[in-house]
Amino acid sequence: MDLMFKRGLEEASKFIPRANQLVIDLESNSFANEPKEETPLFAVKEEKVEKPIFSPDEGPMDWEKNNQGDSDSEQGSSNKKPAIYGDERDEMPELFDKVLLWPGLKSTTEWCYGTRMRQDSTPQSNDQSNVSAGGKARAIKPVRKKEIIDLGSLLILCAQAVSRNDFRTANELLEQIRQHSSPTGNGSQRLAHYFATGLEARLVGSSAGLPNLYMNLASKRTTVADKLNAYKTHHSCCPFEKLSIFFAAKMIFHAAEKSKTLHIIDFGILYGFQWPILIQHLSMREGGPPKVRITGIELPERGFRPMERIEDSGRRLASYCERFHVPFDYNPIAAQNWESIQIEDLKIRTDEVLAVNCMGRFKNLLDETVELDCPRNAVLDLIRKIKPNIFVHSIINGSYNAPFFFTRFRDALFHFSSMFDMFDSTLPREDEGRMILENEMYGREAINVVAYEGVERVERPETYKQWQVRNTRAGFKQLPLDQETMEKLRGKLKSYNKDFVLDEDNNWMLQGWKGRIIYASSCWVPA
Repeated sequence: MDLMFKRGLEEASKFIPRANQLVIDLESNSFANEPKEETPLFAVKEEKVEKPIFSPDEGPMDWEKNNQGDSDSEQGSSNKKPAIYGDERDEMPELFDKVLLWPGLKSTTEWCYGTRMRQDSTPQSNDQSNVSAGGKARAIKPVRKKEIIDLGSLLILCAQAVSRNDFRTANELLEQIRQHSSPTGNGSQRLAHYFATGLEARLVGSSAGLPNLYMNLASKRTTVADKLNAYKTHHSCCPFEKLSIFFAAKMIFHAAEKSKTLHIIDFGILYGFQWPILIQHLSMREGGPPKVRITGIELPERGFRPMERIEDSGRRLASYCERFHVPFDYNPIAAQNWESIQIEDLKIRTDEVLAVNCMGRFKNLLDETVELDCPRNAVLDLIRKIKPNIFVHSIINGSYNAPFFFTRFRDALFHFSSMFDMFDSTLPREDEGRMILENEMYGREAINVVAYEGVERVERPETYKQWQVRNTRAGFKQLPLDQETMEKLRGKLKSYNKDFVLDEDNNWMLQGWKGRIIYASSCWVPA
């Protein structure tokens, strides 16, 4: 009898759903893969669960050791920063050109307003109601009744437990969230994975020797080619950064229309991916191109070569200027505290048009809640003193900068849910570029917002209305938006998913997803 019972149990167990198959049709006893028309935030679907950043049975210290072990096997030592940002353009010129330039550009009138920016850009369907995240059409079956695990509610409850130091309840909720989240699942599962990682890090606490996950992820070995692929993926599925780049380049081009020298001071130049298309456009300017001077400001690299990445960015830009016969000069500045930069460091000349650009990086500057002498105001004061002809300011529109943990957690959850929902609606789940974007950009930012306080929390976005007040108080006057440019950018938006929106308010160009404002851009001059 025991043997027969065990065999029967073994056969029956084959039909028991796995832990991550939680959307169940209770009447037909089958797993429902199709969502309702209206599903709660973060409803869990059937997904393969793979190893997270660090798994529940692996402590944060083990996660750091394992990642360093991979690095050691390739580089010899985890204590030395290897040369990982070498200039790869000579090895991959076609890839760089395909992503960073506009193929077939013959005149400045065509620039950024043609039917396509890149040859591989394909319009997104406006009707994706019957398309899965993997891109395959499927029929929608009627679903009468489902049991749903609401990851959003679990995360909110867990954050509440953490905020009142109820560690037992928080750990129990974290265990449930970990069972149903995955870095390779649907959008809600991926989001829950990263927020759970942040909550787990917060519970452990930096005083217990927790490695700074934010910095570890930031210093993870990633080649320029990987970043370029992620950049390409981002532009193919999402217009936010691309339209912000076009907006900035177009405004700077107009400011330098008759100048002999254009000096761009870029706060947060990173890899310099935003400038080749402007260089290409300037090369076709009537009367010849101006001399282009770029001062690239960036955080120093960790290790023995703090200037390596920023210098490589300069070499790539120099190669494009040489190719398009544009005179070029580059001034790299690697500074940990941008407010400490002196005017003399910028090497400004009197005979040049001066443009200052910042694309979403002022959110990493500390604010008044950390330092009385606010670095944000100090940087704005520096910009005002150098009297630029134009200051193009693009920001991440976020309200998750509250000093109170639970308020910040809730606002961050809603903000990042829009981003992960956007990727889930426009990209296959297994897309390599998407994995890089979520793991090394949005996931890392979410972890930092949730896990850290004080100077360790470097993700501190403000809304465009808050920046409006801050810039005005710093002595800047806002320029009106160019309506011709806005109309043409709206035309570019038509090639994307219908849920992307482009609007304007108080001379800010606003971009969003399903009604939530994500990016904002505007132009300023000293008052």
